[in-house]
Amino acid sequence: MMETPVFKLVSSLGKVFADAEPDSCPLQEGSVFQNESFSFQVAYTGGATRENRGRSAVVSLDCAPEDRSRITIRQVGLVPSQFPAYADHDENYLRDTPGLFPDPLLPLENPVRLLENQWRALWVEFTPDAGTQPGAHTFTIRFADSESGDEVGSVTQSVTVLPGLLPEQALIHTEWFHADCLCDFYGADAFSEEHWSLIEAFAQAAVRRGINMLLTPIFTPPLDTAVGGERTTVQLVGVARTDAGYSFDFSRLVRWMQLCRRVGVRYLEISHLFTQWGANCTPKVMAQVNGKEQRIFGWDVPAQSPQYREFLDALLPELTQLLREEWGAGKVFFHVSDEPHLTHLENYKAAKALIAPYLEGFTIIDALSDYDFYRTGALEHPIPASNHIGPFLENQVPNLWTYYCCGQGNDVSNRFMSMPSARNRILGVQLYLYDIKGFLQWGYNFWNTQFSKKHIDPYAVTDAGLAFPSGDAFLVYPGQDGAPVESIRMLVFQEALQDLRALRLLESLTSRQAVVELIGSLTDTPITFTQYPKEDGWLFAMRRKVNEAIRAAQA
Repeated sequence: MMETPVFKLVSSLGKVFADAEPDSCPLQEGSVFQNESFSFQVAYTGGATRENRGRSAVVSLDCAPEDRSRITIRQVGLVPSQFPAYADHDENYLRDTPGLFPDPLLPLENPVRLLENQWRALWVEFTPDAGTQPGAHTFTIRFADSESGDEVGSVTQSVTVLPGLLPEQALIHTEWFHADCLCDFYGADAFSEEHWSLIEAFAQAAVRRGINMLLTPIFTPPLDTAVGGERTTVQLVGVARTDAGYSFDFSRLVRWMQLCRRVGVRYLEISHLFTQWGANCTPKVMAQVNGKEQRIFGWDVPAQSPQYREFLDALLPELTQLLREEWGAGKVFFHVSDEPHLTHLENYKAAKALIAPYLEGFTIIDALSDYDFYRTGALEHPIPASNHIGPFLENQVPNLWTYYCCGQGNDVSNRFMSMPSARNRILGVQLYLYDIKGFLQWGYNFWNTQFSKKHIDPYAVTDAGLAFPSGDAFLVYPGQDGAPVESIRMLVFQEALQDLRALRLLESLTSRQAVVELIGSLTDTPITFTQYPKEDGWLFAMRRKVNEAIRAAQA
């Protein structure tokens, strides 16, 4: 360990652990277009001598005046992981032992402590816009002793802003938005004004980072809930039942759609109409029954019950008419049941048959990794896991999506905290090469233990109660005063989406074949979902080549 304070430039793909000097090389030749962000890190340590004990430094930014408002400096927080990886994981992990992992991007608290024998990091993000002057932009992060004012170190990063804009993201991207977890953590009543404010803040943060589809809880989503258990009620559709039948209040759903439109959501994803793991039962539905609120459907009601059929026959015509008028059927997606297997085929087909007659013009999607299930025709738009996508690609399934979750811990891209960030970012290239239309991940803000048996503090429990490798269950943290706290993994995935948009831009200027050949020229073996370059430097070189090709094509 160094004896005096040390300050080191680290790329966005590095992870700075407290007990190790970072070895990630900085990105010296960064370039971005005017509507994408660029991040880098500054790692620092107080050294090992007693004289530096308790020392702190004031952080300041030196840059062009017009760039100051485009720069955000945050502290990289450390969170515990008791379950960083499965025992049978592959070699492409940073660590597999429990410990502290860098992840949340916290507001900067100046001055920062220069801890002895420990490393910490700052996350610096530059967000240009259409008014940003093309050319080189230089940023120096300075550290001054908090007592003497003397400078004790600095680092400098340069980035070239290229003229022009990346195209709008074409990929449909959903990370399941758990509205109930916002209630549970902040103690807000469902759809109170406080809850609506939280929903808007967290939805806006999602959209900012490339999530353009939002899980819409017409009823409390029957996801990751113990059989017989319940999650906090978040139900957008009001239901009343009398002897005369059902009536519905869609005012909350209309407000949800207005909020989504306001923050930039493009697609609505209606929560599942049947339970997970086999479509055996009905979702939790609350209703006013003769003026008294009670649960009328749930685990105790079979999916094929006449009562639920009657309910759907009443609900779906009104719901779909509203969605067509307010949003457009082509941008609304429905689910039957999550992750069915071949043993569930008859249940799934029967459940789908209850709703399909009402969903003409809408798209039904579900996570489905069994190709034999797909071959039956029970689901036209499957979403296979990235490690099971091979047969779907080989058989040229149209308009293909993919997903990953805890089960995709070997060989394929993922975003566990214990994985290198390059493994997160490579997905953008893979999505382009295989012309994937949509991407799904289940945990934007799942702040519960597995099966939602308990609520958790995500700063203390990052593995859903020793259930999933840390980083699988959520991408964002709850901040003070309802402000979302982003993660390293969230910003790196945005970089993957920016890569995808850059590749799409180059294709529009040249051809798909030309882009595929450019990517192929940078590797010795073809890139698949399980074989791909592992090095940070490859991604940087790829983007540099793509950006150069775009500029040449535009000349």
